[in-house]
Amino acid sequence: MILRKFKSLLFIGLCFASATSIAQDKSDWQNGVPEGCTTITVGKSATFDGSVITSHTDDSHRTRGWMSVVPAKTHDKNSKFELFERSAYDSLRMPTYQHKKIGEIDQVSKTYQFLNTAYPCINEKQLAIGESTFGGHEELFSDKCLIDCQRLEQLMLERCSTAREAIKMADELLKKYGWRDYGECLTIADKQEVWHFEVVGPGKGKVGAVWVAQRVPDDHIAVNANASTIKEIDLKNSDYFMASENIFEVAQENGWYNPEKETFKWNYAYAPESRRSMASRRREWRVLSMAAPSLDLDPTAKDFPFSVKPDEKVTMDKLVEIFKDYYEGTPFNFVKNIKQADKDGKEAISPFANPFMPYGMNKLFKVNGGWGELGERTIARWYTMYATIIQCRSWLPDDIGGIAWLAQDNVATSIYIPVYAGTTDLAPSYKVKARQLGYTRTSAWWAFNRLSTLTAQRWGDMRHDVDKVFVPLQKQYFEEQAKVDEQYLSLSKRKRRAFLTNRSIKLGNEVVEKAWEIGDGLWTNYDEKF
Repeated sequence: MILRKFKSLLFIGLCFASATSIAQDKSDWQNGVPEGCTTITVGKSATFDGSVITSHTDDSHRTRGWMSVVPAKTHDKNSKFELFERSAYDSLRMPTYQHKKIGEIDQVSKTYQFLNTAYPCINEKQLAIGESTFGGHEELFSDKCLIDCQRLEQLMLERCSTAREAIKMADELLKKYGWRDYGECLTIADKQEVWHFEVVGPGKGKVGAVWVAQRVPDDHIAVNANASTIKEIDLKNSDYFMASENIFEVAQENGWYNPEKETFKWNYAYAPESRRSMASRRREWRVLSMAAPSLDLDPTAKDFPFSVKPDEKVTMDKLVEIFKDYYEGTPFNFVKNIKQADKDGKEAISPFANPFMPYGMNKLFKVNGGWGELGERTIARWYTMYATIIQCRSWLPDDIGGIAWLAQDNVATSIYIPVYAGTTDLAPSYKVKARQLGYTRTSAWWAFNRLSTLTAQRWGDMRHDVDKVFVPLQKQYFEEQAKVDEQYLSLSKRKRRAFLTNRSIKLGNEVVEKAWEIGDGLWTNYDEKF
Protein backbone atom coordinates (compact mmCIF):
# COMPACT_ATOMS: atom_id res chain seq x y z
CA MET A 1 0.00 0.00 0.00
CA ILE A 2 1.36 3.42 -0.92
CA LEU A 3 1.92 5.70 2.07
CA ARG A 4 -0.80 8.30 2.12
CA LYS A 5 0.08 11.99 2.09
CA PHE A 6 -2.16 14.59 3.62
CA LYS A 7 -2.27 18.31 4.34
CA SER A 8 -0.14 19.63 7.19
CA LEU A 9 -2.05 22.14 9.26
CA LEU A 10 -2.34 22.55 13.02
CA PHE A 11 -5.27 20.97 14.84
CA ILE A 12 -8.29 23.22 15.35
CA GLY A 13 -11.04 22.02 17.64
CA LEU A 14 -14.37 22.79 16.05
CA CYS A 15 -17.73 22.74 17.77
CA PHE A 16 -20.22 25.17 16.25
CA ALA A 17 -23.48 26.03 17.99
CA SER A 18 -25.51 26.89 14.91
CA ALA A 19 -27.84 24.41 13.26
CA THR A 20 -27.07 23.23 9.73
CA SER A 21 -29.11 21.93 6.83
CA ILE A 22 -26.27 19.79 5.43
CA ALA A 23 -27.18 16.10 5.20
CA GLN A 24 -25.18 13.57 7.17
CA ASP A 25 -21.72 13.13 5.67
CA LYS A 26 -20.99 10.38 3.11
CA SER A 27 -17.22 10.71 2.96
CA ASP A 28 -16.68 7.01 3.73
CA TRP A 29 -19.05 5.77 1.01
CA GLN A 30 -17.77 4.20 -2.23
CA ASN A 31 -19.61 4.08 -5.57
CA GLY A 32 -22.60 5.74 -3.93
CA VAL A 33 -23.13 3.08 -1.25
CA PRO A 34 -21.94 2.74 2.35
CA GLU A 35 -19.23 0.13 2.81
CA GLY A 36 -17.66 1.19 6.06
CA CYS A 37 -18.11 -1.46 8.75
CA THR A 38 -18.74 -5.12 9.47
CA THR A 39 -20.40 -6.42 12.63
CA ILE A 40 -20.86 -10.06 13.64
CA THR A 41 -23.11 -11.24 16.46
CA VAL A 42 -23.32 -14.59 18.23
CA GLY A 43 -25.93 -15.89 20.69
CA LYS A 44 -24.91 -17.41 24.00
CA SER A 45 -25.68 -21.01 23.03
CA ALA A 46 -23.55 -20.71 19.90
CA THR A 47 -20.36 -19.55 21.62
CA PHE A 48 -17.64 -21.71 23.12
CA ASP A 49 -18.15 -20.40 26.65
CA GLY A 50 -21.75 -19.14 26.77
CA SER A 51 -20.92 -15.49 26.25
CA VAL A 52 -23.07 -13.21 24.11
CA ILE A 53 -20.99 -11.51 21.41
CA THR A 54 -21.21 -8.40 19.28
CA SER A 55 -18.40 -6.80 17.30
CA HIS A 56 -17.42 -3.98 14.98
CA THR A 57 -14.74 -2.99 12.49
CA ASP A 58 -14.65 0.79 12.19
CA ASP A 59 -13.68 0.84 8.53
CA SER A 60 -13.28 4.52 7.85
CA HIS A 61 -10.89 6.94 6.20
CA ARG A 62 -11.81 9.63 8.72
CA THR A 63 -13.05 8.54 12.16
CA ARG A 64 -10.75 9.13 15.10
CA GLY A 65 -8.08 6.68 16.13
CA TRP A 66 -7.93 7.75 19.77
CA MET A 67 -10.17 6.40 22.52
CA SER A 68 -10.74 6.83 26.24
CA VAL A 69 -12.81 5.63 29.19
CA VAL A 70 -15.54 8.05 30.29
CA PRO A 71 -16.32 7.56 34.00
CA ALA A 72 -19.74 7.23 35.56
CA LYS A 73 -21.06 10.67 36.49
CA THR A 74 -23.69 12.39 38.59
CA HIS A 75 -25.32 15.38 36.88
CA ASP A 76 -27.25 18.29 38.30
CA LYS A 77 -30.83 18.90 37.22
CA ASN A 78 -29.87 21.58 34.67
CA SER A 79 -27.31 19.44 32.83
CA LYS A 80 -27.66 18.88 29.11
CA PHE A 81 -26.51 16.21 26.66
CA GLU A 82 -25.13 17.93 23.57
CA LEU A 83 -26.00 16.73 20.07
CA PHE A 84 -23.76 17.09 17.03
CA GLU A 85 -23.71 16.60 13.29
CA ARG A 86 -20.66 15.04 11.69
CA SER A 87 -19.11 16.29 8.45
CA ALA A 88 -15.85 15.83 6.57
CA TYR A 89 -12.95 18.06 7.61
CA ASP A 90 -9.71 18.24 5.65
CA SER A 91 -7.76 21.06 7.29
CA LEU A 92 -5.80 18.96 9.78
CA ARG A 93 -2.78 16.75 9.17
CA MET A 94 -5.05 13.96 7.89
CA PRO A 95 -8.70 13.67 6.77
CA THR A 96 -11.02 13.56 9.74
CA TYR A 97 -14.45 14.75 10.85
CA GLN A 98 -15.70 17.88 12.53
CA HIS A 99 -18.65 17.70 14.89
CA LYS A 100 -20.92 20.74 14.85
CA LYS A 101 -23.30 21.25 17.73
CA ILE A 102 -26.91 21.33 16.55
CA GLY A 103 -28.82 21.00 19.80
CA GLU A 104 -29.09 19.48 23.25
CA ILE A 105 -31.46 17.40 25.36
CA ASP A 106 -31.93 17.00 29.09
CA GLN A 107 -29.31 14.88 30.82
CA VAL A 108 -30.28 12.19 33.30
CA SER A 109 -29.14 12.36 36.91
CA LYS A 110 -26.64 9.49 36.68
CA THR A 111 -24.74 8.00 33.74
CA TYR A 112 -22.71 4.80 33.46
CA GLN A 113 -19.03 4.48 32.65
CA PHE A 114 -18.35 3.54 29.01
CA LEU A 115 -15.52 2.91 26.56
CA ASN A 116 -15.45 5.96 24.32
CA THR A 117 -14.29 4.64 20.96
CA ALA A 118 -15.36 6.55 17.82
CA TYR A 119 -18.56 4.52 18.07
CA PRO A 120 -18.98 4.02 21.85
CA CYS A 121 -19.01 0.28 22.41
CA ILE A 122 -19.43 -1.03 26.00
CA ASN A 123 -20.50 0.22 29.41
CA GLU A 124 -19.91 -0.97 32.96
CA LYS A 125 -23.15 -3.02 32.93
CA GLN A 126 -22.02 -5.23 30.03
CA LEU A 127 -24.22 -3.49 27.50
CA ALA A 128 -22.28 -3.59 24.22
CA ILE A 129 -22.85 -2.23 20.72
CA GLY A 130 -21.53 -2.79 17.19
CA GLU A 131 -22.45 -0.70 14.14
CA SER A 132 -22.81 -0.87 10.36
CA THR A 133 -24.31 1.71 7.97
CA PHE A 134 -26.75 0.50 5.30
CA GLY A 135 -28.04 3.79 3.85
CA GLY A 136 -31.68 3.40 2.90
CA HIS A 137 -33.89 5.81 0.97
CA GLU A 138 -32.35 9.29 0.62
CA GLU A 139 -35.71 10.98 1.10
CA LEU A 140 -36.02 9.65 4.64
CA PHE A 141 -33.21 11.89 5.90
CA SER A 142 -34.54 14.89 7.83
CA ASP A 143 -32.49 17.88 8.98
CA LYS A 144 -35.26 18.62 11.49
CA CYS A 145 -34.00 15.71 13.57
CA LEU A 146 -31.18 15.83 16.12
CA ILE A 147 -29.79 12.42 17.13
CA ASP A 148 -27.18 10.66 14.97
CA CYS A 149 -25.67 7.20 15.27
CA GLN A 150 -22.66 7.98 17.44
CA ARG A 151 -24.71 10.02 19.88
CA LEU A 152 -27.45 7.38 20.11
CA GLU A 153 -24.86 4.74 20.98
CA GLN A 154 -23.47 6.98 23.70
CA LEU A 155 -26.94 7.64 25.09
CA MET A 156 -27.66 3.92 25.19
CA LEU A 157 -24.44 3.15 27.04
CA GLU A 158 -24.75 6.04 29.48
CA ARG A 159 -28.35 5.27 30.41
CA CYS A 160 -29.14 1.58 29.85
CA SER A 161 -28.11 -1.83 31.14
CA THR A 162 -29.88 -4.24 28.74
CA ALA A 163 -30.46 -4.42 24.98
CA ARG A 164 -34.24 -4.23 25.30
CA GLU A 165 -33.96 -1.21 27.58
CA ALA A 166 -31.66 0.48 25.05
CA ILE A 167 -34.09 -0.15 22.19
CA LYS A 168 -37.04 1.15 24.23
CA MET A 169 -35.10 4.28 25.18
CA ALA A 170 -34.12 4.81 21.54
CA ASP A 171 -37.77 4.67 20.53
CA GLU A 172 -38.72 7.28 23.13
CA LEU A 173 -35.88 9.67 22.29
CA LEU A 174 -36.21 9.34 18.52
CA LYS A 175 -39.94 10.02 18.63
CA LYS A 176 -39.21 13.28 20.40
CA TYR A 177 -35.94 14.42 18.83
CA GLY A 178 -35.64 12.43 15.62
CA TRP A 179 -33.00 10.37 13.78
CA ARG A 180 -30.56 12.64 11.94
CA ASP A 181 -28.66 10.01 9.98
CA TYR A 182 -28.95 7.52 7.17
CA GLY A 183 -29.90 3.91 7.73
CA GLU A 184 -27.87 2.23 10.47
CA CYS A 185 -27.75 -1.19 12.05
CA LEU A 186 -26.74 -1.26 15.72
CA THR A 187 -25.97 -4.74 17.06
CA ILE A 188 -26.84 -4.47 20.74
CA ALA A 189 -25.78 -7.18 23.18
CA ASP A 190 -26.18 -7.72 26.89
CA LYS A 191 -25.48 -10.68 29.18
CA GLN A 192 -28.41 -12.71 27.83
CA GLU A 193 -29.15 -11.81 24.22
CA VAL A 194 -28.15 -9.79 21.17
CA TRP A 195 -30.39 -7.76 18.84
CA HIS A 196 -29.98 -6.09 15.44
CA PHE A 197 -31.60 -2.65 15.60
CA GLU A 198 -32.07 -1.09 12.15
CA VAL A 199 -33.21 2.52 11.93
CA VAL A 200 -33.90 5.14 9.26
CA GLY A 201 -35.19 8.70 9.27
CA PRO A 202 -38.86 9.81 9.21
CA GLY A 203 -38.79 11.71 5.92
CA LYS A 204 -37.83 15.22 4.85
CA GLY A 205 -39.14 17.94 7.16
CA LYS A 206 -40.35 15.49 9.80
CA VAL A 207 -39.17 14.58 13.31
CA GLY A 208 -39.05 10.94 14.37
CA ALA A 209 -37.67 7.65 13.08
CA VAL A 210 -38.67 4.32 11.60
CA TRP A 211 -37.01 1.27 13.09
CA VAL A 212 -37.16 -2.47 13.51
CA ALA A 213 -35.25 -4.86 15.78
CA GLN A 214 -34.72 -8.59 15.47
CA ARG A 215 -33.12 -10.83 18.06
CA VAL A 216 -30.44 -13.31 17.05
CA PRO A 217 -31.47 -16.79 18.25
CA ASP A 218 -29.28 -17.98 21.10
CA ASP A 219 -27.79 -20.77 18.98
CA HIS A 220 -27.14 -18.62 15.89
CA ILE A 221 -24.55 -16.30 14.37
CA ALA A 222 -25.50 -13.24 12.30
CA VAL A 223 -23.77 -10.47 10.35
CA ASN A 224 -24.41 -6.96 9.09
CA ALA A 225 -22.07 -5.71 6.37
CA ASN A 226 -23.56 -2.40 5.21
CA ALA A 227 -26.82 -3.89 3.97
CA SER A 228 -30.15 -4.28 5.71
CA THR A 229 -30.73 -7.94 6.62
CA ILE A 230 -34.07 -7.91 8.48
CA LYS A 231 -36.82 -9.22 6.19
CA GLU A 232 -40.23 -10.52 7.29
CA ILE A 233 -41.23 -9.60 10.83
CA ASP A 234 -43.74 -10.95 13.33
CA LEU A 235 -44.55 -8.25 15.86
CA LYS A 236 -46.78 -10.67 17.77
CA ASN A 237 -43.59 -12.51 18.70
CA SER A 238 -42.12 -9.86 21.00
CA ASP A 239 -39.35 -12.21 22.10
CA TYR A 240 -37.76 -11.82 18.68
CA PHE A 241 -39.19 -8.70 17.05
CA MET A 242 -39.81 -5.07 17.94
CA ALA A 243 -40.60 -2.07 15.73
CA SER A 244 -41.68 1.56 15.70
CA GLU A 245 -45.41 2.26 15.53
CA ASN A 246 -45.09 3.80 12.06
CA ILE A 247 -43.18 0.96 10.38
CA PHE A 248 -45.95 -0.01 7.94
CA GLU A 249 -47.50 3.44 7.59
CA VAL A 250 -44.38 5.19 6.26
CA ALA A 251 -43.67 2.38 3.80
CA GLN A 252 -47.24 2.52 2.46
CA GLU A 253 -47.28 6.32 2.21
CA ASN A 254 -44.18 6.23 0.05
CA GLY A 255 -45.33 3.38 -2.15
CA TRP A 256 -42.68 0.97 -0.89
CA TYR A 257 -45.16 -1.58 0.42
CA ASN A 258 -48.64 -2.66 -0.70
CA PRO A 259 -50.27 -4.95 1.90
CA GLU A 260 -52.77 -6.20 -0.67
CA LYS A 261 -50.08 -7.47 -3.03
CA GLU A 262 -47.03 -8.47 -1.03
CA THR A 263 -45.58 -9.65 2.25
CA PHE A 264 -43.84 -6.88 4.13
CA LYS A 265 -40.06 -7.16 4.07
CA TRP A 266 -38.27 -4.43 6.00
CA ASN A 267 -35.08 -4.47 3.94
CA TYR A 268 -36.85 -4.22 0.59
CA ALA A 269 -39.23 -1.55 1.83
CA TYR A 270 -36.64 0.70 3.44
CA ALA A 271 -33.22 -0.19 1.98
CA PRO A 272 -33.59 -2.05 -1.34
CA GLU A 273 -30.41 -0.55 -2.82
CA SER A 274 -28.36 -2.10 -0.03
CA ARG A 275 -29.40 -5.57 -1.19
CA ARG A 276 -27.86 -4.88 -4.62
CA SER A 277 -24.41 -4.23 -3.18
CA MET A 278 -21.96 -7.06 -3.86
CA ALA A 279 -19.61 -5.33 -1.41
CA SER A 280 -22.12 -6.29 1.28
CA ARG A 281 -23.44 -9.59 -0.01
CA ARG A 282 -19.98 -11.09 -0.49
CA ARG A 283 -19.08 -10.37 3.13
CA GLU A 284 -22.39 -11.80 4.34
CA TRP A 285 -21.72 -14.98 2.38
CA ARG A 286 -18.18 -15.27 3.68
CA VAL A 287 -19.02 -14.77 7.36
CA LEU A 288 -21.94 -17.21 7.32
CA SER A 289 -20.04 -19.74 5.20
CA MET A 290 -16.99 -19.70 7.45
CA ALA A 291 -19.25 -20.34 10.45
CA ALA A 292 -21.46 -22.92 8.73
CA PRO A 293 -19.73 -24.37 5.67
CA SER A 294 -22.21 -27.26 5.69
CA LEU A 295 -24.89 -24.89 4.36
CA ASP A 296 -22.99 -24.51 1.07
CA LEU A 297 -24.35 -20.99 0.57
CA ASP A 298 -24.29 -19.48 -2.91
CA PRO A 299 -21.72 -16.62 -3.03
CA THR A 300 -23.76 -14.85 -5.71
CA ALA A 301 -27.10 -15.03 -3.87
CA LYS A 302 -29.15 -11.88 -3.41
CA ASP A 303 -30.30 -12.77 0.08
CA PHE A 304 -28.98 -14.92 2.89
CA PRO A 305 -30.64 -16.02 6.14
CA PHE A 306 -30.78 -13.34 8.83
CA SER A 307 -28.78 -15.74 11.00
CA VAL A 308 -27.57 -19.34 10.86
CA LYS A 309 -26.63 -22.07 13.29
CA PRO A 310 -22.83 -22.52 13.17
CA ASP A 311 -21.46 -25.98 12.50
CA GLU A 312 -19.35 -25.73 15.66
CA LYS A 313 -19.33 -23.51 18.72
CA VAL A 314 -17.86 -20.13 17.81
CA THR A 315 -14.54 -19.41 19.50
CA MET A 316 -12.61 -16.17 19.80
CA ASP A 317 -9.98 -17.67 17.50
CA LYS A 318 -12.66 -18.30 14.88
CA LEU A 319 -13.92 -14.72 15.05
CA VAL A 320 -10.39 -13.38 14.68
CA GLU A 321 -9.94 -15.65 11.65
CA ILE A 322 -13.16 -14.35 10.08
CA PHE A 323 -12.29 -10.72 10.65
CA LYS A 324 -8.81 -11.23 9.13
CA ASP A 325 -10.30 -12.77 5.98
CA TYR A 326 -9.86 -11.44 2.45
CA TYR A 327 -11.17 -14.43 0.46
CA GLU A 328 -7.83 -16.20 0.17
CA GLY A 329 -8.40 -19.72 -1.16
CA THR A 330 -11.67 -18.75 -2.87
CA PRO A 331 -12.42 -17.62 -6.44
CA PHE A 332 -12.90 -14.13 -5.00
CA ASN A 333 -9.29 -13.55 -3.99
CA PHE A 334 -9.02 -10.65 -6.39
CA VAL A 335 -5.19 -10.62 -6.48
CA LYS A 336 -4.93 -14.29 -7.44
CA ASN A 337 -3.87 -13.43 -10.99
CA ILE A 338 -0.90 -11.28 -9.96
CA LYS A 339 1.62 -14.05 -10.49
CA GLN A 340 5.30 -14.60 -11.13
CA ALA A 341 7.51 -17.62 -11.71
CA ASP A 342 9.23 -19.10 -8.67
CA LYS A 343 12.80 -20.44 -8.63
CA ASP A 344 11.58 -23.67 -10.29
CA GLY A 345 9.77 -21.79 -13.03
CA LYS A 346 6.32 -22.55 -11.63
CA GLU A 347 3.83 -19.69 -11.60
CA ALA A 348 2.53 -18.64 -8.18
CA ILE A 349 0.88 -15.59 -6.65
CA SER A 350 3.54 -12.90 -6.39
CA PRO A 351 4.67 -11.95 -2.88
CA PHE A 352 3.95 -8.38 -3.96
CA ALA A 353 0.27 -9.17 -4.61
CA ASN A 354 -1.77 -7.99 -1.67
CA PRO A 355 -5.46 -7.48 -0.94
CA PHE A 356 -4.84 -4.06 0.63
CA MET A 357 -3.70 -2.14 -2.44
CA PRO A 358 -4.98 1.42 -2.86
CA TYR A 359 -7.65 1.50 -5.52
CA GLY A 360 -5.35 3.13 -8.10
CA MET A 361 -3.12 0.04 -8.08
CA ASN A 362 -6.06 -2.14 -9.12
CA LYS A 363 -5.95 -0.39 -12.50
CA LEU A 364 -2.21 -0.94 -12.73
CA PHE A 365 -2.62 -4.69 -12.24
CA LYS A 366 -5.93 -4.87 -14.16
CA VAL A 367 -7.72 -6.13 -11.07
CA ASN A 368 -11.49 -6.51 -11.16
CA GLY A 369 -14.07 -8.32 -9.07
CA GLY A 370 -17.53 -8.28 -7.58
CA TRP A 371 -16.90 -4.66 -6.66
CA GLY A 372 -15.86 -3.73 -10.19
CA GLU A 373 -12.59 -1.85 -10.51
CA LEU A 374 -12.35 -1.74 -6.71
CA GLY A 375 -11.82 -5.51 -6.72
CA GLU A 376 -13.66 -7.10 -3.81
CA ARG A 377 -14.82 -5.56 -0.55
CA THR A 378 -13.03 -7.92 1.81
CA ILE A 379 -13.75 -8.26 5.53
CA ALA A 380 -10.26 -7.11 6.57
CA ARG A 381 -9.54 -3.59 5.30
CA TRP A 382 -6.46 -1.41 5.13
CA TYR A 383 -8.45 1.63 6.34
CA THR A 384 -9.91 0.08 9.49
CA MET A 385 -9.33 2.51 12.35
CA TYR A 386 -10.01 0.03 15.15
CA ALA A 387 -12.01 -3.15 15.74
CA THR A 388 -13.79 -4.78 18.66
CA ILE A 389 -15.03 -8.26 19.50
CA ILE A 390 -17.07 -7.91 22.68
CA GLN A 391 -17.98 -10.70 25.08
CA CYS A 392 -20.80 -10.29 27.60
CA ARG A 393 -20.55 -13.02 30.26
CA SER A 394 -23.50 -13.44 32.60
CA TRP A 395 -21.79 -15.71 35.14
CA LEU A 396 -19.25 -13.08 36.21
CA PRO A 397 -19.52 -9.65 37.84
CA ASP A 398 -20.09 -6.91 35.28
CA ASP A 399 -16.66 -5.33 35.66
CA ILE A 400 -14.85 -8.41 34.36
CA GLY A 401 -17.78 -10.12 32.64
CA GLY A 402 -17.75 -7.61 29.81
CA ILE A 403 -14.63 -7.67 27.64
CA ALA A 404 -14.08 -5.46 24.61
CA TRP A 405 -11.26 -7.16 22.75
CA LEU A 406 -9.77 -4.14 21.02
CA ALA A 407 -7.48 -4.01 17.97
CA GLN A 408 -5.96 -1.05 16.14
CA ASP A 409 -5.93 -0.49 12.35
CA ASN A 410 -6.10 -3.38 9.84
CA VAL A 411 -6.97 -6.51 11.84
CA ALA A 412 -5.12 -8.71 9.34
CA THR A 413 -1.89 -7.40 10.87
CA SER A 414 -3.12 -6.47 14.34
CA ILE A 415 -3.88 -8.08 17.70
CA TYR A 416 -6.74 -7.72 20.19
CA ILE A 417 -6.19 -6.73 23.81
CA PRO A 418 -8.84 -6.97 26.57
CA VAL A 419 -10.48 -3.77 27.78
CA TYR A 420 -12.86 -4.78 30.55
CA ALA A 421 -16.20 -3.20 31.41
CA GLY A 422 -14.55 -2.14 34.67
CA THR A 423 -11.31 -0.84 33.12
CA THR A 424 -11.01 2.84 34.10
CA ASP A 425 -8.12 3.93 31.86
CA LEU A 426 -6.14 2.93 28.77
CA ALA A 427 -2.47 2.92 27.85
CA PRO A 428 -1.36 6.50 27.02
CA SER A 429 -0.67 5.68 23.35
CA TYR A 430 -4.32 4.70 22.80
CA LYS A 431 -5.43 8.21 23.77
CA VAL A 432 -3.17 10.11 21.35
CA LYS A 433 -5.09 12.10 18.70
CA ALA A 434 -3.08 10.56 15.92
CA ARG A 435 -4.88 11.81 12.84
CA GLN A 436 -4.79 15.40 14.03
CA LEU A 437 -1.08 15.23 14.86
CA GLY A 438 0.17 13.18 11.93
CA TYR A 439 2.76 10.43 12.20
CA THR A 440 4.05 10.03 15.75
CA ARG A 441 5.63 7.17 17.64
CA THR A 442 3.59 8.18 20.68
CA SER A 443 0.44 6.70 19.08
CA ALA A 444 -0.84 3.12 19.22
CA TRP A 445 -2.80 3.63 16.02
CA TRP A 446 0.29 4.77 14.13
CA ALA A 447 2.27 1.75 15.38
CA PHE A 448 -0.24 -0.61 13.78
CA ASN A 449 -0.95 1.59 10.76
CA ARG A 450 2.76 1.67 9.90
CA LEU A 451 3.02 -2.09 10.40
CA SER A 452 0.02 -2.72 8.14
CA THR A 453 1.38 -0.42 5.44
CA LEU A 454 4.81 -2.02 5.52
CA THR A 455 3.48 -5.57 5.51
CA ALA A 456 1.36 -4.88 2.44
CA GLN A 457 4.47 -3.98 0.41
CA ARG A 458 5.49 -7.65 0.25
CA TRP A 459 2.38 -9.31 1.65
CA GLY A 460 3.17 -12.84 0.57
CA ASP A 461 6.26 -12.92 2.81
CA MET A 462 5.92 -10.20 5.43
CA ARG A 463 2.54 -11.30 6.78
CA HIS A 464 4.21 -14.47 8.07
CA ASP A 465 6.66 -12.36 10.07
CA VAL A 466 3.75 -10.58 11.70
CA ASP A 467 1.81 -13.79 12.36
CA LYS A 468 4.88 -15.41 13.90
CA VAL A 469 4.66 -12.88 16.73
CA PHE A 470 0.99 -11.98 17.00
CA VAL A 471 -0.76 -15.34 16.46
CA PRO A 472 0.79 -17.09 19.50
CA LEU A 473 0.52 -13.90 21.57
CA GLN A 474 -3.19 -13.59 20.72
CA LYS A 475 -3.71 -17.22 21.65
CA GLN A 476 -1.94 -16.56 24.96
CA TYR A 477 -4.17 -13.61 25.78
CA PHE A 478 -7.32 -15.64 25.11
CA GLU A 479 -6.10 -18.63 27.11
CA GLU A 480 -4.99 -16.48 30.04
CA GLN A 481 -8.45 -15.02 30.52
CA ALA A 482 -9.73 -17.91 32.68
CA LYS A 483 -6.83 -17.37 35.06
CA VAL A 484 -7.46 -13.62 35.06
CA ASP A 485 -11.09 -14.29 36.00
CA GLU A 486 -9.92 -16.35 38.98
CA GLN A 487 -7.44 -13.72 40.11
CA TYR A 488 -10.09 -11.02 39.91
CA LEU A 489 -12.56 -13.01 42.00
CA SER A 490 -9.91 -13.61 44.68
CA LEU A 491 -9.41 -9.86 45.19
CA SER A 492 -11.34 -7.53 47.46
CA LYS A 493 -13.87 -5.34 45.65
CA ARG A 494 -11.70 -2.31 46.37
CA LYS A 495 -8.80 -3.70 44.33
CA ARG A 496 -10.67 -5.23 41.41
CA ARG A 497 -10.98 -2.28 39.03
CA ALA A 498 -7.33 -1.36 39.51
CA PHE A 499 -6.38 -4.95 38.68
CA LEU A 500 -8.38 -4.86 35.44
CA THR A 501 -7.11 -1.43 34.48
CA ASN A 502 -3.51 -2.43 35.05
CA ARG A 503 -3.94 -5.47 32.82
CA SER A 504 -5.52 -3.47 29.98
CA ILE A 505 -2.73 -0.89 30.17
CA LYS A 506 0.02 -3.51 30.46
CA LEU A 507 -1.14 -5.44 27.41
CA GLY A 508 -1.78 -2.24 25.49
CA ASN A 509 1.79 -1.13 26.07
CA GLU A 510 3.06 -4.60 25.21
CA VAL A 511 1.36 -4.95 21.82
CA VAL A 512 2.25 -1.41 20.75
CA GLU A 513 5.90 -2.06 21.55
CA LYS A 514 5.70 -5.33 19.58
CA ALA A 515 4.15 -3.53 16.60
CA TRP A 516 7.01 -1.04 16.50
CA GLU A 517 9.57 -3.84 16.85
CA ILE A 518 8.07 -5.94 14.06
CA GLY A 519 7.88 -2.92 11.77
CA ASP A 520 11.50 -2.02 12.46
CA GLY A 521 12.45 -5.62 11.69
CA LEU A 522 10.65 -5.49 8.34
CA TRP A 523 12.61 -2.39 7.33
CA THR A 524 15.83 -4.26 8.09
CA ASN A 525 15.10 -7.78 6.92
CA TYR A 526 13.49 -6.82 3.62
CA ASP A 527 15.84 -4.02 2.63
CA GLU A 528 15.93 -3.83 -1.20
CA LYS A 529 13.15 -6.45 -1.41
CA PHE A 530 10.18 -4.08 -1.55
